[in-house]
Amino acid sequence: MSIERIVRIVVGFFILLSLTLAHTTGTADLSSMSWLWFTAFVGANLFQSGLTNWCPLVSILKKAGLKDSACC
Repeated sequence: MSIERIVRIVVGFFILLSLTLAHTTGTADLSSMSWLWFTAFVGANLFQSGLTNWCPLVSILKKAGLKDSACC
């Protein structure tokens, strides 16, 4: 597993963990629509991207004609 994938998994996990902790302590109300749902979506997407090595945004950008970087 590459470092990039591990970073995606860890970052996604931390985003989801912070949302869960905020919800359980009562500082974030996830029972109504709010921007926190967008944060949850981003965290879940990062987490699954790290596990599956597939990111929807990468697919969209490739279809738009952008190329992968050759460095790094």
